[in-house]
Amino acid sequence: MTAKIRCAVIGLGRLGYWHALNASRIQHVEVSTVCDVDLERAEKVASKLGITRFTTNPEDVFQDELIQAVIITTPTSTHFDLLKKASDTKKAIFIEKPLTLTVEEAKEITKKIELSQTFCQVGFMRRFDPAYAEAKRRIAAGDIGKPIYFRGVSRDPQAPPPDYIQNSGGIITDVSIHDFDIARFLISSEIKSIDTKGSILKYPFMSEYNDVDHALSFIRFESGAAGDIEASRNAHYGYDIRAEVVGTEGTIQIGHDLRYHNVNVLTKSGKSHDILPGFSERFYDAYSLELIAFFTDILEGNNSAVTARDGLKALEVSEAANISLKENREVSI
Repeated sequence: MTAKIRCAVIGLGRLGYWHALNASRIQHVEVSTVCDVDLERAEKVASKLGITRFTTNPEDVFQDELIQAVIITTPTSTHFDLLKKASDTKKAIFIEKPLTLTVEEAKEITKKIELSQTFCQVGFMRRFDPAYAEAKRRIAAGDIGKPIYFRGVSRDPQAPPPDYIQNSGGIITDVSIHDFDIARFLISSEIKSIDTKGSILKYPFMSEYNDVDHALSFIRFESGAAGDIEASRNAHYGYDIRAEVVGTEGTIQIGHDLRYHNVNVLTKSGKSHDILPGFSERFYDAYSLELIAFFTDILEGNNSAVTARDGLKALEVSEAANISLKENREVSI
């Protein structure tokens, strides 16, 4: 019988709750503690999921020697300190993106994690989505020849509220960072430069936070490949996440069917179908699969599928993109 991994979840917003729920469904995992600054929320989640302990203090998690792993889904500003404490107390770490608030913090914590050999997986869930994973396999098998161009589209149906935008790091760090990571993953090359443009097309309040609601980045890879990445808050029709990799002998398209249900409605006006409404529906499987990989790799002694260094690399591209957007120039990474 495989021993169970005891874990804790720190941060119980919408994503933290999903992670706690998904982890509790994994056979070889026991979610023993949940933690949130809101005691009532922590108690409610614990009661709903049948978890025995809840707390508002992360130290209760880090000082518990029986807890082997932590899932961190707190505001980005708290990531650095929580990562440091998790590493110091020898907990395996699952951390939501971005790795930290700044590149300087990311460099410091990545060095610490690597030197201490702390297991760390960053929450870039697209790598675990079955379609993206299959695309990676087909590219690696040479089915489209050498990859020479990446195209990524990430469109949200609406902008989050101002209090979220204020602490999000902007559309680049909040949205495009997923595309930066999956571009590195699919092309198997580092991004060496980026040129980002952006505009406020629909939500004037974005100007208060030096943000935009639509951005487009042109990227160059060390391999010689190139690409473009679009991020938008303006896709009123639904949640639109797509990618394409053009190779010397073919192309692979991912996510171009935005269908939510496999149902067509036929009327005199024509044929229609529902479009995916949000990220939870689009990446339902990926959120589960990334945690299965996390705990399985811990048990089997495998390397992390998405390392702290992967998180650092994506954050470096995001920082360069924000500089490019602000200064209206191409920025080397």
